[in-house]
Amino acid sequence: MPFENHEVINIIQEACSNTAELPWLEFKKNNANPQEIGEYVSALSNTAALYSRNYGFLIWGIDDETRKIVGTTFDHAKTKQGNQPLELWISTQLDPQVQFYFHNTIVDGRNVVLLEITAAHSVPVKFRGIEYIRIGSSKKKLQDFHDTERELWASFSKKSFEELLAIENVTSATVLQLLDFNEYFEMLSLDLPSSNEGIIERLQDEKMIAPSEAGNYNITNFGALLYAQQLSAFSSLERKAVRIIRYYGNDKVTSASKEIVSDKGYAGGFEDVIRNIMSMIPEDEIFESGIRRNFPKFPEPAVRELIGNLMIHQDLHMRGTNPMVEIFDNRIEVTNPGAPLIEKDRFVDFPPVSRNEKIAGFMRRVRICEERGIGFDRIVLQTELQRLPPPDIEIYKSHTKVVIYAHKEFSAMSRGERQLACYLHACLKRVNRDYMTNSSLRERFAIDAKNSSMISRLLNETQKAGLIKESYDSTKGKFRRFLPYWA
Repeated sequence: MPFENHEVINIIQEACSNTAELPWLEFKKNNANPQEIGEYVSALSNTAALYSRNYGFLIWGIDDETRKIVGTTFDHAKTKQGNQPLELWISTQLDPQVQFYFHNTIVDGRNVVLLEITAAHSVPVKFRGIEYIRIGSSKKKLQDFHDTERELWASFSKKSFEELLAIENVTSATVLQLLDFNEYFEMLSLDLPSSNEGIIERLQDEKMIAPSEAGNYNITNFGALLYAQQLSAFSSLERKAVRIIRYYGNDKVTSASKEIVSDKGYAGGFEDVIRNIMSMIPEDEIFESGIRRNFPKFPEPAVRELIGNLMIHQDLHMRGTNPMVEIFDNRIEVTNPGAPLIEKDRFVDFPPVSRNEKIAGFMRRVRICEERGIGFDRIVLQTELQRLPPPDIEIYKSHTKVVIYAHKEFSAMSRGERQLACYLHACLKRVNRDYMTNSSLRERFAIDAKNSSMISRLLNETQKAGLIKESYDSTKGKFRRFLPYWA
């Protein structure tokens, strides 16, 4: 959000009072060259990031040597590149996009123009395909300064996505409009402070907001992702909202569909997401003692674990893609931006690895997830309890998809599904310091003891496929004990 006029004047006056050369600050008199201005947007954005500043500034109307206000004839509104306005042309030449604003003001009776440029995050900003940086008092191509380039990339790794800013320089009143602070205090079982100042102080202690250079507040991605009233109010986070699509059939092409986008922050809106999903899940009719009952085809505990994992394990730096839940008559597909940090066949047993540590830690505090690495274990357990096919994990170059299927009889499952179910059952047993046996696998599939030979064949097939192995102290026959291959 751009600065107010009084804030612009304060920034200009402070810039003039500095005797030292500040790398993220550049003075000009009347330079109106669009190409050079665009290069400075890249250079000052990257330099601000290098020095851990929120902004870089380009100011017209100040003498570079004396720091005196001399005024300028530059008018960005009248400056064009071809037929395009200056602002529009520069924005189309930047990669990635970065926010910048021109401010016209009067200081000491003279016209001054301030260009406010947001610092780069995650990657250097290019202008027309080239990255620029300020070296001393000069603008240079970043590629010519390898040490500085390494430092800049290192500075990106120091700040997580959660620490970056979702919106900048807003009043305390705007903070309280944008963030669902009531939900925050309720979920943590805290008393609501009696004053707005107390609320702001608590949000600041939680690192959900931070003071801005102009005396207002910045809302961090951490705060907005968790408790935004509307994620769409934050331009950089709009595509982080969870999309829920219901297909009335088993394919995307011919099935009719209904879509909901959950626009609230992840913590404040978690229960809304679960309610929306469960309301769309198809149901099975079951007769018990002559009474017809409807049960969802997919267990809610598994859905809750899926959505918790979806929110905390996604690659938040990815752009142009939403976390997505697709509901079909025979399955649920949950697609997450980002490839997993562990191998897909070790999801059950592997120690917890959090891609977004601050969000994962907070979601644990409000009991949405436990951050103990057992989320997928619970999903597998729920599919076993309801005799569903095993959950499937599909890995793409930049996405992860988990699929839960509706009930199938053992005879209707494919060989691959049976072997995967067998492997995952062995994994569950192993993490509980137990062994898979013919008996335990029969119980998993609800197979009668008289058909134990059928399960023995499956155990042999799965062992031959390299997914399981016999325990070193296993006995012969139906009392054999099995472990996953990695145990």
